[in-house]
Amino acid sequence: MVAPFPRIAEQGNESPSVIIVDGKNTANQELRPCCGATFYTLEQAVTKQPIQTPDAPQAIGTYSQAIRAGNTIYLSGQIGLDPATMQVVTGIEAQIHQVFRNLRAVATAAGADLADAAKLTVFLTDLAHFARLNEIMAEYLAAPYPARSAVGVSQLPRGALVEIEAILVKG
Repeated sequence: MVAPFPRIAEQGNESPSVIIVDGKNTANQELRPCCGATFYTLEQAVTKQPIQTPDAPQAIGTYSQAIRAGNTIYLSGQIGLDPATMQVVTGIEAQIHQVFRNLRAVATAAGADLADAAKLTVFLTDLAHFARLNEIMAEYLAAPYPARSAVGVSQLPRGALVEIEAILVKG
């Protein structure tokens, strides 16, 4: 079988390799993606871009509010912190609403929206709040809903009752 791409010998490695940059292979042949694949420039494929907004609570540790890598945006977990006061709001309902407002603010700063959410991970200190979480979540997201995991935990930072992180896919 003849490979459609040129063979590139790497030091001590005789297996076929292909380098694709800007939609062309090493023989400068135009390539088109298939099977749902996406071509990225070299910078897009290897660059992480931090996302920062004053409209969501500032990071209270060594992390970014979000990171964009290609067309995927990884939102750090948000708790019910009011970004203006940096205090946790009171009560589970208020915290869930604040978490979704914080996530929406970070998504917007990344040029995305909560509708781009592919996966949510929810952490609850009391799984009895799960039904209320579902009701409130429907106010911020529409079908098709993202994939989701819910985990019961013993405690969260700052005594929060809920934390949610998200993975968004844009484009």
